[in-house]
Amino acid sequence: MRIDKESSSKMPLLAAMLQYKHEDVYPLHTPGHKGGRGMQRLLRQELGAGAQLDVSLMSELDDIHEPVSCIKEAQRLAAVTYGSDACFWAVNGTTQAIQAMLMTALRPGEKVLLPRNAHRSVAGGLILGDIEAVYIQPEYNCEFGIQTQVTAAAVAQALENDRTIRAVLLTSPNYYGIAAPIEEIAAICHQRGVVLLVDEAHGPHLGFSSLLPPSALQGGADACAQSTHKLLGAMTQCSMLHVQGARLDLQRAADVMSLLTTTSPNYLLMASLDAARCQVQQHGKEMAEAALQAAVKLRNLCWRQPGLKVLEEKDCGGFVLDKTKVTVNVSALGYTGVEAGDLLRQAGVAVELVDTHNVLFLITYADNTEDYDAALERIESVFTAMRENKRPRRQQPSVQVPPVAQSGMGLRQVFNSGTTDVKLEDAAGFICGEQISFYPPGIPVLLPGEIITQAIIDYCRYMKALGLPVSGPADSSLQRIRVVKK
Repeated sequence: MRIDKESSSKMPLLAAMLQYKHEDVYPLHTPGHKGGRGMQRLLRQELGAGAQLDVSLMSELDDIHEPVSCIKEAQRLAAVTYGSDACFWAVNGTTQAIQAMLMTALRPGEKVLLPRNAHRSVAGGLILGDIEAVYIQPEYNCEFGIQTQVTAAAVAQALENDRTIRAVLLTSPNYYGIAAPIEEIAAICHQRGVVLLVDEAHGPHLGFSSLLPPSALQGGADACAQSTHKLLGAMTQCSMLHVQGARLDLQRAADVMSLLTTTSPNYLLMASLDAARCQVQQHGKEMAEAALQAAVKLRNLCWRQPGLKVLEEKDCGGFVLDKTKVTVNVSALGYTGVEAGDLLRQAGVAVELVDTHNVLFLITYADNTEDYDAALERIESVFTAMRENKRPRRQQPSVQVPPVAQSGMGLRQVFNSGTTDVKLEDAAGFICGEQISFYPPGIPVLLPGEIITQAIIDYCRYMKALGLPVSGPADSSLQRIRVVKK
């Protein structure tokens, strides 16, 4: 991580916006609420001075599509902070950054190697870029019922089996904080002339402390997409795309990012990226340590509760764990993660993710507060009540991992084909016409073009019975599913 102390305190875009505000210029331009003057009263009251910073494309505020001044400098500082050759702000979220990575690295018809637990946003990139996916399965932890990571050996074997693969895209760390062996996989990829891309949505805080896993860029990735809003101080929807090395064309990356970016980007969002970068550049090490200290408090609380199991690095099959993610298995108490999440929410605590066995607590530097300590007391009371009302352990489902689906048609071909809908129980043998994910974590069970099997139908029924929300299908109840017309 390269630290430029002289520039670390600068926030070029935010400074330009504040200057524009202080000049008290009357805005005969967009947005229509004119600095909050015309905003609905309640919203204006809640936003306060922030409404005046909802500004537009004035020359002194630069243009994200062709940055020449404050945005250009702010993105340069972000690249310096993370050690990349170029940073591009993604105001359409990490979805935009992931899709841009794919479309930068690959041309229509080329192949990318993907773990099956890639986020649903990857499918959009495959469609937009007319890119073909080759899938590999991550390793699996039976006790927690979660996929961990892909091994370097599996990547090497897949690239050996198909010499036409041009890129590999990893999800690292995954939702549970488990990181892939990026340095080893990068060496394998680069030896074969293959580009390594990383969905690092859950890793914008990595690289600032040796107590956390190394960042994707430190491991040698050619590009990574980060959700700055997930674990740092940016506002929701704010992400970054980093590119390093000579294997990717920086101008191509800029062109694709511009293609995927709105022509009316929200300056409040971009200012929050500028500020979050400055904050982590100045205090990244301390922020990481604060997050880990807060996570230790929660881990200690859970260890004191008989029947709870906390995911630790020894459970990760040799992979490294970001311990700011605290995954707690409640199945020994006879509860599902969904039920535990509901009980915690009733007690005033909202968790990041629930699944069959677990609740996942996402901890950051911002949790080092008295409010957090009060929340820990509520969490402890919920777990104590669950232990005192322990139930018989539930029978494990026959299918714990999403069954592997086989492709029957290309994603882009399906996207441009006619579809109809059928009852889920009658869908076996049809080609799926939409994406089916259970969210979180948003990992596709079915992608458009894949053949629906009875095993997949049974898995979907089980996930729905658990109460997990489904994402992607037109019928969110999943009673019916869209399929390609025969």
